[in-house]
Amino acid sequence: MAALTFAHHILFSKPSVFLHSTKNGFNTLFSVSVPAPFLRRYKSSQTIAAASSLLELGGVKISKEDVVKDEPTNNVPDLIFTKLGLQLHRRDHHPLGILKNAIYEYFDTNYNNQFHKFDDLCPIVTTKENFDDVLVPSDHVSRSYNDTYYIDTETVLRCHTSAHQADLLRKGYANFLVTGDVYRRDSIDSTHYPVFHQMEGVRVFSPNDWNDSGMDATLYAAHDLKACLEGLARHLFGAVEMRWVDSYFPFTNPSFELEIYFQEKWLEVLGCGVMEQEILKRGGKSDNVAWAFGLGLERLAMVLFDIPDIRLFWSTDKRFTSQFTKGQLGIKFKPFSKYPPCYKDMSFWINESFTENNLCEIVRGVAGDLAEEVQLIDNFTNKKGMTSHCYRITYRSMERSLTDEEINELQWNVRDQVQSQMNIVLR
Repeated sequence: MAALTFAHHILFSKPSVFLHSTKNGFNTLFSVSVPAPFLRRYKSSQTIAAASSLLELGGVKISKEDVVKDEPTNNVPDLIFTKLGLQLHRRDHHPLGILKNAIYEYFDTNYNNQFHKFDDLCPIVTTKENFDDVLVPSDHVSRSYNDTYYIDTETVLRCHTSAHQADLLRKGYANFLVTGDVYRRDSIDSTHYPVFHQMEGVRVFSPNDWNDSGMDATLYAAHDLKACLEGLARHLFGAVEMRWVDSYFPFTNPSFELEIYFQEKWLEVLGCGVMEQEILKRGGKSDNVAWAFGLGLERLAMVLFDIPDIRLFWSTDKRFTSQFTKGQLGIKFKPFSKYPPCYKDMSFWINESFTENNLCEIVRGVAGDLAEEVQLIDNFTNKKGMTSHCYRITYRSMERSLTDEEINELQWNVRDQVQSQMNIVLR
């Protein structure tokens, strides 16, 4: 389900820091802004870390160990840390950047440059910003450590750019587009990855906008929203058949999903709706009404560019990156090779605390992007009430053939980590 996202570039209101990371072959220097509560907690830290993974702010040093900690309240692994600041959506020759710019073009052309654009937000946010400010219920599954990456009990890697919405509304922005990288613990397959990219749009109306329309505020906003997004779908996909499906999001009411009939099947394009009045009220806009939409860039780019595996978006292989050109939407990806997969099965007795997301985190931590899929292929419960799961792990590199020795070593490491970290009994 497409997530609604709301965000705001806050470099001018939150301090910037610089991160240099060379973990796992990445070498990048980037500027990010850090929420004040997070920064205050570490200003007094005397941690001296290697320069290869250091945040700097006017002499204040925040190491990787301040983000990735061996503590019960922290579940951010090294692999996720290496993705911070890569910002694939800001690369004009990357499929995600090309798609982002195509959407920008639609809004610039049809709304006379009225929409402010923000695409350089720090993904480190407070739990209040990530959940409370967008009315996510206290018992919602997305708040669990199984779904969200927690730095500590008050700080997370955002799971949607909606985390910045309240701040932006308070600052008076009425029409804006926000793009950013978001982080969620998830399954392992060709369409899911723990880091992906979203774009959202928000438009705020005043009573003068709807008073003469003959419609109430909510109906007016919903009508404008649907007209806008149908135009966007035609801009990206051409003259396609569309349908609207009623949906639910915590921060909009009514809520909808837009689907298009594309390549002989119905495709969910985005989620949207009329913003909950409580959010506007908290942003000092109680007399206004607004609409919002959110879409996943990877979901659409995989369709538009014929990219079969979400891991490819992170590839630095020139056989992938050289196929795309700035401003050319929908260039069809030409597979440069299909290396053979290797399958390894693993069976174990689960306990009450077992979750598949935790298993996938361990597999990713050992195998990285060599893990193509983790699939439950069998389960049963014996007479003693013990439940067994059998998972098939598919290993495959998108760039080379893997050796039996490599695969066996990965699998033994996965087995060791699963047994020690998840406290389960292997069969």
